[in-house]
Amino acid sequence: MTYAADLLYEEVAYLAHHFHWPLAELLDLEHPERLRFVAEAARLNGQ
Repeated sequence: MTYAADLLYEEVAYLAHHFHWPLAELLDLEHPERLRFVAEAARLNGQ
Protein backbone atom coordinates (compact mmCIF):
# COMPACT_ATOMS: atom_id res chain seq x y z
CA MET A 1 0.00 0.00 0.00
CA THR A 2 1.30 3.45 -0.81
CA TYR A 3 0.80 6.46 1.41
CA ALA A 4 -0.85 9.46 -0.21
CA ALA A 5 1.80 11.99 -1.20
CA ASP A 6 -0.32 14.92 0.00
CA LEU A 7 -0.57 13.43 3.49
CA LEU A 8 3.13 12.68 3.57
CA TYR A 9 3.97 16.27 2.63
CA GLU A 10 1.56 17.56 5.28
CA GLU A 11 3.11 15.42 8.02
CA VAL A 12 6.68 16.28 7.01
CA ALA A 13 5.93 20.01 6.77
CA TYR A 14 4.25 19.96 10.18
CA LEU A 15 7.16 18.20 11.85
CA ALA A 16 9.77 20.32 10.08
CA HIS A 17 7.97 23.45 11.23
CA HIS A 18 7.67 22.36 14.85
CA PHE A 19 10.88 20.41 15.41
CA HIS A 20 13.18 21.85 12.70
CA TRP A 21 14.38 18.39 11.70
CA PRO A 22 16.06 17.85 8.31
CA LEU A 23 13.99 16.40 5.49
CA ALA A 24 16.08 13.24 5.25
CA GLU A 25 15.45 12.40 8.92
CA LEU A 26 11.71 12.99 8.57
CA LEU A 27 11.47 10.82 5.47
CA ASP A 28 13.44 8.04 7.20
CA LEU A 29 10.80 7.73 9.91
CA GLU A 30 8.40 4.83 9.60
CA HIS A 31 4.80 5.95 9.14
CA PRO A 32 3.57 5.00 12.66
CA GLU A 33 6.56 6.72 14.24
CA ARG A 34 6.04 9.85 12.13
CA LEU A 35 2.36 9.95 13.13
CA ARG A 36 3.35 9.65 16.78
CA PHE A 37 5.60 12.70 16.46
CA VAL A 38 2.81 14.58 14.66
CA ALA A 39 0.49 13.80 17.59
CA GLU A 40 3.11 14.92 20.11
CA ALA A 41 3.77 18.17 18.25
CA ALA A 42 0.04 18.85 18.16
CA ARG A 43 -0.23 18.12 21.88
CA LEU A 44 2.66 20.44 22.68
CA ASN A 45 1.07 23.09 20.48
CA GLY A 46 -2.26 22.77 22.31
CA GLN A 47 -4.12 21.40 19.30
